Parts: sequence; C-alpha cells; structure tokens
Amino acid sequence: MSTDTLPSDPKPLMRSIIQRIATGPDLSKDISRTEAHLGTKAIIDNLIDPVQVGIYFIALRMKRETQDENRGVLDAVLETTRRVTAEVDEVVDIGDPYDGYNRCLPAAPFLGPLLAEFGVHVVSHGLDKVGPKYGVTVRHVLEAAGVPVDLGPAEAAARLADPALGWAYLDQAQSNPGLHNLTTLRAQMIKRQVLTTVEVLSKPIQGRKKTHFVTGYVHKPYPPVYADLAREAGFDTACIVRGVEGGVIPSLRQIGKYFHYHDRGAEIEAVIDPVALGIDQPVRAVPLPGSVAGEAGEDEIVAAIDLKAAAHAAAEAGILALKGDKGPTYDSLVLAGSIVLHHIGRAASVADAATQIRAVLDSGRAVVRVK
Repeated sequence: MSTDTLPSDPKPLMRSIIQRIATGPDLSKDISRTEAHLGTKAIIDNLIDPVQVGIYFIALRMKRETQDENRGVLDAVLETTRRVTAEVDEVVDIGDPYDGYNRCLPAAPFLGPLLAEFGVHVVSHGLDKVGPKYGVTVRHVLEAAGVPVDLGPAEAAARLADPALGWAYLDQAQSNPGLHNLTTLRAQMIKRQVLTTVEVLSKPIQGRKKTHFVTGYVHKPYPPVYADLAREAGFDTACIVRGVEGGVIPSLRQIGKYFHYHDRGAEIEAVIDPVALGIDQPVRAVPLPGSVAGEAGEDEIVAAIDLKAAAHAAAEAGILALKGDKGPTYDSLVLAGSIVLHHIGRAASVADAATQIRAVLDSGRAVVRVK
C-alpha cells in the first residue's frame, strides 16, 4: 500500500494527471500507483472540482485502468475508510454488488444470519443506491427485514461479537462518508468507474486473525483483478464467484465457477454443479414477482422495478427460506452458503457443506438472528 501523503494543494497534481490520461485512444498515458492513490484521495477528501473528477474517472475508464492504477485507487479507499477490528478471530467480508439487482430478487443478504449459526461472522456492506444499475441493494432488503442498516463501524463490529447475532451490515455512508458523498456525481457520469470495482474491497471490519473476502463477477477479466486487489487489501483468503448479476450466488440451473486463493497465494479455478448438490431449479435465480417488475426500464442497464416492493418481497422470501421454506431463495442460500463454508475450511467439501446448510435451514434456527 502506498504511504505517500497528499500535497497541500492537490490541484496541480490533478491537472497533470488529466493532461496525461485524457489525450485520446493513442496518446493517453498511464499514471503511477502513487498518482492514482493521491489523485483519488484528493477526490474523496472533496478537494477537486467535480468536472475534473468526472474527467479523471471517465478518462481512466476509456483508456482502461492498469493494475497500478487500480491498486492506487484502492489505496485511497482503504486510507479513507473507517476500519475496525472485531472481537472475533475470523470475519467473512461479503461484497455483493453495490448497485444491486434489477432482474432477480437478492438472496445473499441472508447469508449473514445463516452462516452465523455455524459461528461464522459475516459483515456485508453497501449503500442505498448507485449506478450503473440502481437496483435492489443489500441495504434495501435488510432494512425491509427490520435489520439495523445505519450502524457505525464499532457498532457493527459489536454485532459480530454478539453470540446471539454474529453478523452485521455496514453502510458506506458510515464507513467512508467522503466516498459515499460521490454517489450523486457518479450518477451524472453514467458509466461504470473504477470505484465500482474497488469499493467492495474497502475491508471496513476485519478479524483478529483472518479476514476472508467473498465477491461476485460477470465478465471474464475480473477474477484476476479482484484477486490482486484482495491481496493488496490484506485479505487472507478470497472467493470470487461468477454469480447472477455479478453477485455471490451462481446460477441455480447450470454448472458455475469461482476462483479462490488462500494465504494470499495464487487464485485457483473451481466449478460447482447445483444438480450435484441436489438443486433442481428451472430458474437461474429468485424471480421478480410480477407485481414489482416493469415492462421497460430507463435503458438496457436500469430496469423499471418498484425497489421498495422488490426489497420487501426479497425480505419475505429470505425469512421464509431461513424457516426452511423450499424454493429458489432456499436453494440460493444452499448454493452460496456451501461455497463459503467450504472455502473457509468449515466443511471438507462443497457437498458436505450443503448438507450442513440444509440442516440449519430446515431447523429454522437462523431466523432468530434477523433482528
């Protein structure tokens, strides 16, 4: 991680950066990790004109960010995040898409209470809404379920250590207010920026001994990018799942894949077959109820759905699944929960993990942790 400090006047630095990265497809130049770190830090600290902020992120995107540039932006996010260590040995950090879901109901918000029944301490994090999808987020679903979503980092860490709870949600507004303040400007930029990739690695709560990173992806180039950044962020292990809508739950009806590393080593590809785990679903993910799905969205990315109704539908489905109600949400929790449980060494195989997950779901014990 870069240890350079921001100059007293960062404006000349940003001017120099923009002059180099925004000169067209053939002449744009890369910047160093230090420059990406300090430039992004100045932005998060609200020291740069919003027009220049937009140019900075879009120019990086258009020329395609380098590994050093990604690392530098991560350095800035880590430096400005209010990070705490929970009074537990290990933490599983789930970075589901901050921009949410708009073509299915998310089940991942309920991995926290489910895995807590195994003594696995999960922190999930996100925010209310951000582009490019502006979909149903973890925050929306947990808020609909009555879970506190505005805790500070220390309060969220205390929930992890509480034996009756054992999991928590932490909002970006609490963990990194400066970064969160950029959401309106990010909406005006329209296109995905490097922040969309990096913010899930902010690592707001870590364990005393180990911190495991779990996230999702859609496009093939991302697993090595996420693995590299996870090592840079200090995650002891990482599990990067090819999930529906970029989330941490693979398709319920076809063989999926994920990449994982341990002890910050090289990432290894693994496959997972829902059928082999006893999952027989005709759908890829939990379908949107007809009452919340719209006929057309604002564009091909932003679908027209009733976010509040969808969040309540997802919350209801999640709670029912934790009570043992069979269906797509139940199977989604079995599939993703099995990957995580095996990844962190709590089960000898994914199949063994699935057996354990089903036993907890069928018992209904985990539902009391949704509070």
